[in-house]
Amino acid sequence: MNDSQKAGVEQPHSDSDVWTVGTRTLHVAQRPHIMGILNVTPDSFSDGSLFLDPRKAVDRALEMEAEGADSIDIGGESTRPFAPPVDENQELRRVLPVIEKLAGRLRIPISIDTYKASVAREALRAGAEIVNDISGGTFDPRMLEVVSTSSAGLIVMHTRGKPTEMQQDTAYSALIPEIISFLRDRLSAATEAGISATRIVVDPGIGFGKSLEGNLEILRNLEQLAVLDRPILVGTSRKSFIGTILGRETGDRAFGTAATIALAVAKGASIFRVHDVRQMRDAALIAHAVMRPTAG
Repeated sequence: MNDSQKAGVEQPHSDSDVWTVGTRTLHVAQRPHIMGILNVTPDSFSDGSLFLDPRKAVDRALEMEAEGADSIDIGGESTRPFAPPVDENQELRRVLPVIEKLAGRLRIPISIDTYKASVAREALRAGAEIVNDISGGTFDPRMLEVVSTSSAGLIVMHTRGKPTEMQQDTAYSALIPEIISFLRDRLSAATEAGISATRIVVDPGIGFGKSLEGNLEILRNLEQLAVLDRPILVGTSRKSFIGTILGRETGDRAFGTAATIALAVAKGASIFRVHDVRQMRDAALIAHAVMRPTAG
């Protein structure tokens, strides 16, 4: 059993350190929470088509748990820039067999990466305990209602438009204030829908409707999101801005990703969505030990 699974017996430092996921209470500030990425898609930017076979997907999820993942995020639709949309039936055909097979085998929470309320509903029924919505509930107005009728955790992310259009306008007059304003609005909408604030995590949306400089600006100023009083999730894993800076292809960005994770730990992030679980867990744990010695 890893530290996240033991978290229920530990005492939180503040409400912003607590993430309630189903019957679990995760004290994410006491140790970095590593969310392993499992894309069951043919076209995801990093691992598209590798885990379309449900058996391979299940094996990969179990492998990530063994490597130290604290949750597994399963997605059936690519949200890379300019990715074409997938209808809900196709998305469900991809994710449900995997969730159903994993629900009784994983000791850690399963997250469904979707912005469709119908997909979230069926995934929760199948055993998912977290909804990761890249739109924060703005693409499908039914999403917050679906989450509110469950006990699931919710990740709300900032983006500007759907994947087909989000990179067409990456200019902001004030990026960080706009992200904070958007996330504050989504937090209010979620709590008004009946979702307890302790169930919600915020994500500034690195790589979603942001330029190279915008992504770097988020990392430089991540600590400003503390005003939202919720745990901060960062998803930089293998993203194109890392490749642009380093001149490296998608599969060769692990060291660059590790650098961003170490910086994000120092800036107050506590949840990290990653492809390379073992390596990024190591990077996060070392950064956490150096930067937050009183938290563990």
